[in-house]
Amino acid sequence: MKQDIQNREDIALLVSEFYKKVRQDDVLGPFFNDTIKHWDQHLNHLTTFWETSLFMTKKLEQKYYGNPLEAHVKVDKNYNHSITELHFGIWLNLWYQTLDELFEGDVVENAKRRARKMGTFMYLKIFEARQK
Repeated sequence: MKQDIQNREDIALLVSEFYKKVRQDDVLGPFFNDTIKHWDQHLNHLTTFWETSLFMTKKLEQKYYGNPLEAHVKVDKNYNHSITELHFGIWLNLWYQTLDELFEGDVVENAKRRARKMGTFMYLKIFEARQK
């Protein structure tokens, strides 16, 4: 029986397994593998992002600081504005797949909702940035 996401260790497992899939994906892999040079650091950063997002972490040393929108706009620019809704769809499907393989429960469903909203927002903002 699967359990719900309960702590940072669960999120670290989720993030690690998810990005294994992303890095092996024929469509997403090149973007991520060519852009991210320090994977351990990046996975830790993303674990903190999701921990903050899902558990509303208040501790300053565990709270996420960063600008993911700026990072994604830069990647889109570096790849000649070639990021499309297909990329976000694949990303979201892999996220859902990884969540469903590892966990079940209310936090999992919240992680799905947040990822869907974040992906939509991110894609719209990338598109908007292209107009400037």
